Amino acid sequence: MNAISNVEFKRPIWQTAVILTLGFWLSASIVLDWVIMPSLYLSGMMTQAGFATAGYAIFWNFNRIELLSAGIILTGVLAMSKTHSWRAGTVVLAVLLLAVSLVDTYFLTPQMSAIGVQLNLFETATTIPAGMSLLHGGYWVLEAVKLLAAGTLFSRCWREV
Repeated sequence: MNAISNVEFKRPIWQTAVILTLGFWLSASIVLDWVIMPSLYLSGMMTQAGFATAGYAIFWNFNRIELLSAGIILTGVLAMSKTHSWRAGTVVLAVLLLAVSLVDTYFLTPQMSAIGVQLNLFETATTIPAGMSLLHGGYWVLEAVKLLAAGTLFSRCWREV
């Protein structure tokens, strides 16, 4: 009965946690940004009265998951930077991911919801508010920064053994 396997993990546990969290976060962001939101936009839901409330509910939950993911990633990168000789830019990327999540959660999502909420119950036709385009532009810039930073961090973690 000496058939015990000598399989060892080549990656430290924090590195595995960072890779798995980044993979989950990237895939969830891509699904939300490139599947769910365009589908809602093309179906005409943005002109419906309850869209701001529904959008806030979706993004409230997703933003909290993003904050949790950013915290795990930053913790993992800080723990790994003490044991491995990682580039200083790796920590900067993890802090940037946390900053983007904080801006999305506490600035952009509440502002977009406040602009989009319909307060006149008697108005039947709704249009997309003018300020919403500026906030959507800011959101897409932050999403591009997040995807670029997360992709770069993912590739650095994947190559580091």
